[in-house]
Formats: sequence, C-alpha cells, structure tokens
Amino acid sequence: MAEFVLTLSCDDRPGIVAAVTTELARIGANIVESNQFWDRQTNRFFMRIAFAAPASINRDEVERTLKSPVERFSMKTALVSNARTPKIIIMVSKFDHALLHLLYQIRVGWLNAEVVAVVSNHEDNQKTAELEGIPFHYWPVTKANKADQEEKLLVLVRDTEADLVVLARYMQVLSDKLSTRLFGKVINIHHSFLPSFKGAKPYHQAYERGVKLIGATAHYVTPDLDEGPIVEQETERVTHAMTAEDFVATGRDIESRVLARAVKLHLESRVMLNGHRTLVFAK
Repeated sequence: MAEFVLTLSCDDRPGIVAAVTTELARIGANIVESNQFWDRQTNRFFMRIAFAAPASINRDEVERTLKSPVERFSMKTALVSNARTPKIIIMVSKFDHALLHLLYQIRVGWLNAEVVAVVSNHEDNQKTAELEGIPFHYWPVTKANKADQEEKLLVLVRDTEADLVVLARYMQVLSDKLSTRLFGKVINIHHSFLPSFKGAKPYHQAYERGVKLIGATAHYVTPDLDEGPIVEQETERVTHAMTAEDFVATGRDIESRVLARAVKLHLESRVMLNGHRTLVFAK
C-alpha cells in the first residue's frame, strides 16, 4: 500500500468532506485517520486525512483525483507521501541536550527523520555529528558575515532538500529576511513558557522570582522574535527547595522533550497554520 497525508483548508460550506472522501474512495483509498476543525470566527475549514491507497497509485494520480474538489472549493492543500523520509537540518550552539535527544529519538525510531546536516556557530558539537555520520558545518556568525552565513544556510536547505530547520538551542537570532523566506519551515525551542522570562538566564530569573512552574515553548520562527505560532509547550512544577541549577536541569529536560514532539508533529503534517495560531491534530 502507498500511504499519504493530505491537509487542506478553505472557506467552510457543506459538502467538503464528502467531495474529498468520494474521490479518494474512487481510487480505492482507505482513510486511516481523519481530523477536522471549523474556525467560526473566520469561517475557515481545516482538515487532515491520512490514507492508504493501492501500491499502483502514485502522488501525481492522487493529485489528479483531487483536482475537482480542490478547484470547486478553492482549497489550499498539501499532499505528503510517507514513502519519503523527511529531511531536517539541526542548528545548535554550545548546549547539546536538545540535539542529543533528537538524535536518540531518530535512532530508536520514534522520530522518522534524516538529519542531513548539523550547523553551528561553535565547534563544540562537531564530534557528536561525526559519530552519527552527519555532515557538520561550522559557520561562526558576526555582524559582518551574518548575511553571508544565512545565504549559505538557504543554499544548504536547497541542496539537501531539507523539509525543516530545527533550532536546537541555536543562540543566534535569524534575520527578518531569512525568517520570512523560511516561514513555516523553522522551529525554535525557547527556554521559557512564553511569554515569561525572555532573555538571558531565564531559569535564574524564574528562581529569583520564586515561580512554581517552569516550562518550554516550541514555535515557528518569524520576524517577531519569540512570538511565532506556537507548536508545543510543557510545564513542570518546581519548589522553593530547589536550587537555580535544579531549575536549569529541569528546564533542559523539558526543552528536549518539547522540541522533539514539535518536530514530530510538523513532520507528520499535524500542524496547520491559522493566521498567528496553529491547529495541532495530535493523535
């Protein structure tokens, strides 16, 4: 069987689901998962359908089959074949906890992805990449060369056919130009339960303020720093008896888990953008 995931959005009106599923049934496809949402404020309809089709059916044929309902309802669609392993580029600075967690989840098969490159502005993680057989690119960033280094990243994305760029504690702010060109294709992990405690040493800020919850936020990168559409979040309770170092350890653990889940959700086409918000069709 050939497996696909279809995501679509359009103005809501009767007959959308019937039109799509009728065409899929016509080619012998079996729907294995279906999620849908109607945004009442904008009257937009969103849907994710995972389906299995006969092995003789390829992507082009599925797209031809769906052409009629797509045109009829003016749908915005994306069709992904599960036969292809998604490719990701991981960007990291010095802290390696999120990088190592992603590599582990790929190794054990929980995360279906191929890391085609590790990019860093420091050399600390070169040995890690080499041990995994992943090309490592050491690209230090200064004010003078930032534009050139970002252009190299765009070339790398193109040449590797990367589906996603993952900022695994990459401590450089991407330019507005790069953020715009790669919109929806870059996920960042922010070491805070946004919008609290932005900036340097957020866990130490949290410790000084005596917070009872700390967390992490994975979001798409946009020109609005740390305010892109949120994909995944998590919090954990902390107490006055913990040290600032305890906060850091707890936070890094949360960051690793949240980032891995966000990457998985994106690569499985479970995240759809709805303006500044996201729809997350988790299992």
